[in-house]
Amino acid sequence: MKKYFVIGNPIKHSLSPQLHNYWLEQNNIKAVYKKIKLEESEIENFILKIKNQEINGCNVTVPFKKIVIPFLDKLSSEAEHTQSVNTICFDNGDLVGYNTDIGGFQKAINSLNYKVKDKEILILGAGGVVPSIIFALNKMEASKITVSNRTYKKAENLRTQFNKINIVNWGEVPDFDMIINATSIGLNNESINLNTTNIGDGKFFYDVIYNPRETNFLKEGKKLGNQIENGKLMFIYQAFEAFKLWHNIEPTINSNVLKLLDND
Repeated sequence: MKKYFVIGNPIKHSLSPQLHNYWLEQNNIKAVYKKIKLEESEIENFILKIKNQEINGCNVTVPFKKIVIPFLDKLSSEAEHTQSVNTICFDNGDLVGYNTDIGGFQKAINSLNYKVKDKEILILGAGGVVPSIIFALNKMEASKITVSNRTYKKAENLRTQFNKINIVNWGEVPDFDMIINATSIGLNNESINLNTTNIGDGKFFYDVIYNPRETNFLKEGKKLGNQIENGKLMFIYQAFEAFKLWHNIEPTINSNVLKLLDND
């Protein structure tokens, strides 16, 4: 029986096991997928188990997407550029880190028929999945990307990877077409407390959080008359890409898959 994991801290909210185990069953693959909470000090030993083939692969979520990199042998070009790994594979004796968040975000936005090209994007947050989102937005030809983070320096550090981004202080809300909450604010029903005075309607509020389905950030966007979307499709598509890497099979995305994640 092959073993796959998602590692993170916190990890309780992750619905990855529901999704991957459903696909494993659908494709008659003898494997199991579980979530495990790790401390940073436990990462190296855990990854060594993949190298020794005691574990067959893993997904990585916050706060370990960069922390795992020194323990890997190779990175895909996307993982190298973003310095963010969310999928680890064992390939011909090497541990390889991939970033399927980029493709996950891009496929999710495209499936909504939203055109990012020439749009101004405001991103809240600077860690975790943010480099992947910026990478994807650049590929999709956004005209302007602005980042706002509670710790200004962390946002500024992104300039080493993406020199064309703009940085504003936390709480500032410049004009935008699409706003993305890429922080963890909302996982536990917290509010971001944006100044929504001049936002108006006709914008797109996107939250990478998918559990709960509608965060306070999205509720606020809806109340103002804007399009809203949670991170469920991004989550499904990044998992789709990881599943394909591990099993060389494209799993089905249908209404049953979408329902699996509606558990809040």
